[in-house]
Amino acid sequence: MKKTVLRKPKGFIDVYKHKPGAEKDRTHYCPGCGHGILHKLIAEAMEDLDIVDDTILISPVGCSVFAYYYFDTGNFQAAHGRAPAVATATSRANPDKVVISYQGDGDLAAIGGNNIIQAANRGENIVVFFVNNAIYGMTGGQMAPTTLEGQITTTTPYGRNVDTDGYPMKMCEVISQLTAPTYVERVSLHDAPHIRKARAAVRKALLNAKERKGFQFVEVLSTCPSGWKMDPVKSMEWVKERMMPLYPLGVYRDLGEEARITTRPVPVMDPAAVWEKLGISAEKDVDFPRGEVADEYRKMSIRVAGFGGQGIMVTGQALAGVALEYGYNVSWLPSYGPEMRGGTANCSVNIQDGTIGAAEAVKPGMLLAMNRPSLEKFEKTIVPGGTLIYNSTLIDIEPARKDIKVFAVPITGMADELGNTRVQSLVNIGAYAAITGMFKVEDVITLLPKLFKGKNQAIIDLNAKAVKAGFDYVKENF
Repeated sequence: MKKTVLRKPKGFIDVYKHKPGAEKDRTHYCPGCGHGILHKLIAEAMEDLDIVDDTILISPVGCSVFAYYYFDTGNFQAAHGRAPAVATATSRANPDKVVISYQGDGDLAAIGGNNIIQAANRGENIVVFFVNNAIYGMTGGQMAPTTLEGQITTTTPYGRNVDTDGYPMKMCEVISQLTAPTYVERVSLHDAPHIRKARAAVRKALLNAKERKGFQFVEVLSTCPSGWKMDPVKSMEWVKERMMPLYPLGVYRDLGEEARITTRPVPVMDPAAVWEKLGISAEKDVDFPRGEVADEYRKMSIRVAGFGGQGIMVTGQALAGVALEYGYNVSWLPSYGPEMRGGTANCSVNIQDGTIGAAEAVKPGMLLAMNRPSLEKFEKTIVPGGTLIYNSTLIDIEPARKDIKVFAVPITGMADELGNTRVQSLVNIGAYAAITGMFKVEDVITLLPKLFKGKNQAIIDLNAKAVKAGFDYVKENF
């Protein structure tokens, strides 16, 4: 006997395991919100088109950010408005995948306005689902680019005034004026017949992306009962009575069979092939054998922090440069304050075998603090059992942590004694080598001409003394 089985589509995670707390069987969305309806249409289409395992979804800021809780796909989070840029990179690096940019109106049409226009103009092979509820749903109800004239929300008590605020933006009309987009349609979720039409639009866009037919844009008129201060039924009526006359439904562009199949160069992912394309020899000039390194220092995540002008970036670059010569994978990520010299500066360095998943040392195993503000800011981020090296010349307080190894090294003082404060970067390298055992001091000195190309021999010799001074101080005092 045939049975009807009611279940979630396979495009959904069965239990929302990423949600905190006990409510892993409930969604975030308010009663009457259109996000849940659109989620279901997308999930069903992914299952029917057999692309669940071949889909990558980009979710930015706003209510759209919650998408990663629900879809059983690959997922990237993006900064506010930047989902099309992240989707572009994702699609080009994974040309065999279907990439979705799931965005709200405040995200897409406001801060992300340039991102969406440029992605559409390039004809990127991505699907953009644009939820237009005429409001910033998560951030207090302030006016979005799509807010209607005179529309009253929590933070727009007088509504949009076109003389001061301009007119509502019509994104389907804007996108359809470009040459590259393949398919542009506006649909609505305010009643069952229109949901069925939205379902067809969702499927068409995803099928086009599966067939690599370029840029797909589906604008979805949706409700925000909470932000609009209406009950769900009234909000559905408001879409029909107020939004649809301003935002007419329909197909604005459909190239159909005439759509050009996107064929971009296959990205080069093999390191040796990348070196060859860049004209760089895969053979290292120097390849130092590694010594005995304690387990805790085999995979290093390091934050170097201080004032601009203290050689913070040079320290990070030197650490990365020397580690490369020992055959490690490395990353170096700088971060500056408003001014370089005299302002705050820090960088993240990762040194390890295998793939480096994140370039920033958010929870470093080691902090090298060159001044007191850096110590106070970053000491708390060191992982338990990690290592702190601090510049005792300039830092006149004791570290607060008792669960880390601490090395007080007069870095600036030793550089001054050598006659040039600027060589404190290499004092840092010597101290690091002595503490970790990762580098041999003679190897670092051998590499100095390579690390400081173009510098005269006097500078090279002075930096060699700095490396030795930092190394010897640690060996003699700890």
